[in-house]
Formats: sequence, C-alpha cells, structure tokens
Amino acid sequence: MIEIPNFKNLDIQNILFDYNGTLAEDGEISEEIHTLLKDICKKYNVFVITADTFGSVKKELKDFDLEVIILSSDDHTKEKRTFLQELGENETIALGNGNNDALMLKTAVISIAILGEEGCASEALFASDIVCKNITNAMQLILHPKRMIATLRK
Repeated sequence: MIEIPNFKNLDIQNILFDYNGTLAEDGEISEEIHTLLKDICKKYNVFVITADTFGSVKKELKDFDLEVIILSSDDHTKEKRTFLQELGENETIALGNGNNDALMLKTAVISIAILGEEGCASEALFASDIVCKNITNAMQLILHPKRMIATLRK
C-alpha cells in the first residue's frame, strides 16, 4: 500500500508500459532499462502493450517475466484503454508518451508520461499524473515509491 497524503491510497499490482518511445527507443531497450525492468518484474505484474512498429518487442523482452500484448485493432487508443480496464485500472500504473496512450494514461490510477527521445504528445502529457524526462526516472519512481509520494502529495 502506498499512501499519498491528500491524493490517493494505492494498492499497485500491475505496471503497464507502452513500448516504443516509452520503454524502448527505435525498438530497442538499453542495458540500464534492462536492469530496472528486471527489478520491476520482481515486484509487480508487468505488461508491455505495443503495435511493435520495429518488430523487435518479443526479441528484446524474451528474458523478462512479463506479458507482451501486440495491438491488433484499427484503434490502438481504445485497445490500450480496454486492456488497462481488464487488468484493473485502480491497481495499475500506466506509462506512455504518444497520442494513442492518452486514454490509457487518463484511466490508470497513476499515469506517467515520458518525454524521452521521441518527445511526448500533448494529449499524453495532459492525461498524466506525473511527467518524467526519461523512462529511467519513471522506473526509479516505481521502484522507490517515496519519490512518487513526494511528487503527488498535496
């Protein structure tokens, strides 16, 4: 349980990552992200949802204890939100950077927008609770919840 004064009490079970532009850059994850992701997978149920633009997600994430969801509809925005709702929006932190992440971010109990090398769509930015300059900082927030408390308390 994470208690954020005058904001929310959280019982986080799941972490839902967008892949390209959020967790990966040009379809690849760095060694630093590799290490942080392994630590997150030890503490939470982890899901990565993606259109797999570069066709690399399964190869890049094969060594992790997580589930990869490849988007299949013609409306990725709704598909991401629907998947989040099926997981349980009140127990899931969502991370993303694109326009197609905005509904997912708006719906999650806590949402983190990632600026990153690809930038961040304004819809994703305004739908999020927290904005991080990169995925490393966001993952460290998840691993060290007191940082999240310091950011979100009122």
